[in-house]
Amino acid sequence: MKNPWTTLKTKPVYDNPWIEVVEHDVLNPKGRPGIYGVVRYKNLAIGVIPIHADGTTVLVGQYRYPLDVYSWEIPEGGGSRAVEPLESARRELAEETGLSAAKWLRFMELHLSNSVSDEHAINFLAWDLSQGAARPDDTEQLAIRRVPFAEAVRMAMEGEITDAMAVAGLLKAQLMLDRGLLPDELAACLRQ
Repeated sequence: MKNPWTTLKTKPVYDNPWIEVVEHDVLNPKGRPGIYGVVRYKNLAIGVIPIHADGTTVLVGQYRYPLDVYSWEIPEGGGSRAVEPLESARRELAEETGLSAAKWLRFMELHLSNSVSDEHAINFLAWDLSQGAARPDDTEQLAIRRVPFAEAVRMAMEGEITDAMAVAGLLKAQLMLDRGLLPDELAACLRQ
C-alpha cells in the first residue's frame, strides 16, 4: 500500500547512545497538519531462547527501570546494526548467562511498539549448549532461572512473562514444535 502520510519537515529533538527522538511535521492521511514523534533505535534488539539437552531453558530476571517492575525474560539485549545478528546473539547469550551454543536457528523478527518506534527485533533458538562464566554489563543485575521449556511457555501464557520478545518467541517456538517445524535434534530436546 502507498504511504498515506506526507512528511513536510523533520527535526531531531533528543539523542543518546541508544535512541534518537525525531519530530516530524506531517499531513495525516486526511490531509490535516500534525506532528508525529518517532523513536529511532540505534541497535537491533536481539533475543535468544537457549535449549538444554534435557528440554530446559534459561530465563533472565532483572529490574526494568522504565516500567518500575521486575521482569523474567529470555536472554536479550542490543546488537549493532553493523554486526551480523548471530554474532550479537552469541555475545548476548554469553554475557547474560555464560552459555555458548553450537547450533543456532534465527526464527523470528518483530517490530516492537511500531506506532512510535522503528525498533527491529530478531529472536534465535540456540542448543547444544556449553556453560561458561556470565559477564553481565554494569547496568545489569541479573538472576538466572533454569526451567522446563513448557514452564516458560506457561509463564508467558499466564502473564508471568510480559516482555514482548520473550512472549512472542516462546509461543512461536512452541507452535513450531507442535507443527513439526523445528530441527529434529532440537524438537527431541523439547519433547522430554
